Amino acid sequence: MKKILNTIVFLMAISSLFAQQNEIIPDLAKINDSKLWVLHNREINIDQEVHLDGRPGDGLLWIKEPIFTNGSIELDIRGKDERGKSFVGIAFHGLNDSTYEAIYFRPFNFKNPDRSGHSVQYISHPEYPWYILRQEHPEKYENAISPVPEPNDWFHVTVVIEYPTVNVFVNNSKKPSLTIDQLISRKEGWVGFWVGNNSEGYFRNLKVIPE
Repeated sequence: MKKILNTIVFLMAISSLFAQQNEIIPDLAKINDSKLWVLHNREINIDQEVHLDGRPGDGLLWIKEPIFTNGSIELDIRGKDERGKSFVGIAFHGLNDSTYEAIYFRPFNFKNPDRSGHSVQYISHPEYPWYILRQEHPEKYENAISPVPEPNDWFHVTVVIEYPTVNVFVNNSKKPSLTIDQLISRKEGWVGFWVGNNSEGYFRNLKVIPE
């Protein structure tokens, strides 16, 4: 029995070590290297976090390496409690500035009892923007968040992609706030910070863990 327990502990340690080695943490010090990072429709400021300013249209900061397929993406995000001016999230499987999937959040809806069901959203551009999904598949690709974050505070996001299923966990909850099946057959691409129309956003602690 002791030998079996020792073997289990050893395997768990090896598994943990492999997971740590498999983590990819993009280097913000190389943010000006266009071979690694691509900025679209925003100005960027970096201190302890990445800040994308607010302006009309969607904004993106792509990380070109690694090319992401399946696995998990973790990061901290902060928006603000201002209706219609805080759409913040993470894009993945990106090909360019108009072709990608994303999970994004509407912090101004987090604690709104009438609109909390529109707190987290999946989109797949260009074919499936949010308004098409809401019209054709109401309540299927957006949901409330549990536990509910403070709208003006940082919150932790884990997006787990196991094609075709995407699960979104907030603040280390064991229960996903959103589970959807992807709407396209593309299975790889860039990862990027995403902000929506007239929105600014703050991002930190990005970690990509390939499957």
